[in-house]
Amino acid sequence: MDVLILIGSFLLLLIFRVPIALSLLISSLITGIHLGIDSAAILQRVVGGLNSFSLLAIPFFVLAGEIMNEGGISRRLINLSNVIIGKIRGGLALVNVLASTFFGGISGSAVADASSIGAVLIPMMKKQGYDTDYSVSVTISSSAQGVMVPPSHNMIIYSTAAGGVSVGALFMGGLLPGLLLGFALMIITYILAVKRKYPTGEVIKKEDIPRIVWEGLLGLFTAVIIIGGIVSGIFTATESAAIGTLYAFIITFFVYRDIPIKRMGVILVRTFRTLSMVLFLIGASSAFGWLLALLKIPTMVSDLLIGISPNDMVTVLMIVIILLILGTIMDMAPLILIATPILLPVAVNVGMDPVHFGVLLILCLAIGLVTPPVGTVLFVGSAIGRLPIERIAKEMIPFYATMIIVLLIVAYTPSIVMYLPSVLVN
Repeated sequence: MDVLILIGSFLLLLIFRVPIALSLLISSLITGIHLGIDSAAILQRVVGGLNSFSLLAIPFFVLAGEIMNEGGISRRLINLSNVIIGKIRGGLALVNVLASTFFGGISGSAVADASSIGAVLIPMMKKQGYDTDYSVSVTISSSAQGVMVPPSHNMIIYSTAAGGVSVGALFMGGLLPGLLLGFALMIITYILAVKRKYPTGEVIKKEDIPRIVWEGLLGLFTAVIIIGGIVSGIFTATESAAIGTLYAFIITFFVYRDIPIKRMGVILVRTFRTLSMVLFLIGASSAFGWLLALLKIPTMVSDLLIGISPNDMVTVLMIVIILLILGTIMDMAPLILIATPILLPVAVNVGMDPVHFGVLLILCLAIGLVTPPVGTVLFVGSAIGRLPIERIAKEMIPFYATMIIVLLIVAYTPSIVMYLPSVLVN
């Protein structure tokens, strides 16, 4: 009955379209009253969930992404990608994927990636003769890398939910899977471009190449500062995020100078709005997670999955399927906070490292971002391309298949995730 009240009230509130953070908090309070727990104790858990030094990195990561996005970095990264691979058939589509890889290393957000890159490239691709549904599919599938390639604030959220898993190890663990996903998407993008005889890219003037490369690398150096500072041990994740934000501010307003400094007010408002939602969600999920542990729900789920099959590979597959299904009906951040305390003990029980599970979790939920019915990035692509979701989802089938193949490789090849953390992170 206790479990039914906690889970049932949460699901009922979601059905009535109550925001997820409020649903988590209200269901926690209702369950606490049922169990005879003082409401003040529940609220203390909310506040305690925010009392983590590593969470200070999230505001800086979000602010750095907002500054670079506002300052025209997406256009410069598109130009840089065009210099690298834009000349071959389907070049503009391949530029889309590569630019998403670069931009993901700065914003760490699939939604920001799809909206900024897509707003520029989808109209360009349509103008050059690409089908609109193909253009949107390439954009939204490649933007899923944004949460895999470091730095990603979603990995910091997972680190907090998992009890302090190394942020540096998570960043390094997500790098190779993110690049593998990008490479696989480039392959399917190129195959479809050749099959449909899409045009080759435009030739860039040689005299423009040095400027394009220099401007693109200046923007990418934000990610280098953040990742390099963490991996080298010179900075903590929070310190690296702060220094990276300062660098992004200088590059945007004093080097690129595409926008006036008065735009900083707008950027700060957007940043605060995002942070208010994220931090409220983290606090509410902390209380919810505490009740999950109190009611021994993770143990129940672990016993259930292991009882279905004693085979570790089958258990991992069931975890993947559960996460993929949940990813289609709920957004990433709340799912990380809800699923981690339930499924992490199961994963550890079958021999999976918490870093490996974290990267697998985020990759599963990244696929959910582009999957109906509640794929946030899918809606962004639909709005930019002005196409119904059903048409985009049909065109996405080969991209879904590609992402699932990469997901299974990551799930059953731990070395892809664990190699860089074992070499670079102490």
